[in-house]
Amino acid sequence: MVKIRLRRVGAKNKPSYRVVVADARASRDGAYIEKIGHYDPLTDPETVVIDEGKALKWLQQGAQPTQAVARLLSKLGIVEKFEAGKKVAAD
Repeated sequence: MVKIRLRRVGAKNKPSYRVVVADARASRDGAYIEKIGHYDPLTDPETVVIDEGKALKWLQQGAQPTQAVARLLSKLGIVEKFEAGKKVAAD
């Protein structure tokens, strides 16, 4: 299974994350298929940059977001666009 998840980068006590598409069996910071964005929780407000086209492409191909990434995707409105696209395709 392919997952959309966070990959930790940054220094000790100063985490930042890459939003990546990876095989579910790969380790957290291991190999990944494609980088689709980044997330920095330490800024105020938190910085979230995700390529909408790449995220939608992977969601349409069946990639499952983790809980943390699902929260970020819904915050940016990408989940709603994906659900709307599924309803249009079903009709």
